[in-house]
Amino acid sequence: MTSQADAHSDAPELPWIVEGQALPPVSWAWGASTPAPGLLAASGDLSAQRLMDAYAQGVFPWFNMGQPVLWWSPDPRMVLPTREFRFHRSLQKSLKRWSLTPNFELCFDRDFSQVIHRCASSARQGQKGTWIVPRMVAAYEALHRIGVAHSCELRIDGELLAGLYFVALGRAVFGESMFTTIDDGSKMALACLVSVCLQHGITTIDCQQNTRHLASMGAREIPRDEFLSALQQGRDQAPIDWAHESLNWPALATLAASK
Repeated sequence: MTSQADAHSDAPELPWIVEGQALPPVSWAWGASTPAPGLLAASGDLSAQRLMDAYAQGVFPWFNMGQPVLWWSPDPRMVLPTREFRFHRSLQKSLKRWSLTPNFELCFDRDFSQVIHRCASSARQGQKGTWIVPRMVAAYEALHRIGVAHSCELRIDGELLAGLYFVALGRAVFGESMFTTIDDGSKMALACLVSVCLQHGITTIDCQQNTRHLASMGAREIPRDEFLSALQQGRDQAPIDWAHESLNWPALATLAASK
């Protein structure tokens, strides 16, 4: 991602939120005809509490080095309905092949810090640099310490080869970023996350922005109001003990059989 809240004479006024002040309602977010659709507010703080409050109302941070913290709530919203995850035959073969490798693991929360740093340092096609700037890394590490941010990791012989990180409020799950050093590695990590979500009745994973890569795996846009309704239902449910979860083959097998 590259966040560009360009200065523009026709842009609406952007609220500046001071520490302790609530974010504005998402209905204030800039619309489709503005220079930055979905942009809601800017602030100087990026505390764990600010992040939790933001996610609880369907808002996420996205900004570049040297910018203030920019808060977004796009409409429509890109989500991955877990039952629509495209468990392609090639991905099924990759999972089966790698799972036969001794000491292959798909697990959660072994080393969140390493996962987010690897995501931050991974090259992205068509992008210069990363939106996962040091302030962002520190904020999500703080979220992880209080049990709100998590990592899904692919390891062989203990070595981290691929993974992703996400936020979970109750059973509302928000995907953030992924990396891989092997073919299909990040897709296998996502399949692991999807399988656990299916097992626990989680119907959607927030993907925030529309990308071709996410769409190829079954993500699609839905109206923001529909997303917020699902978010409210999920965040009020009992959280999952992610550290004790792992790839759920029966859930994925059922998903594959339904295609």
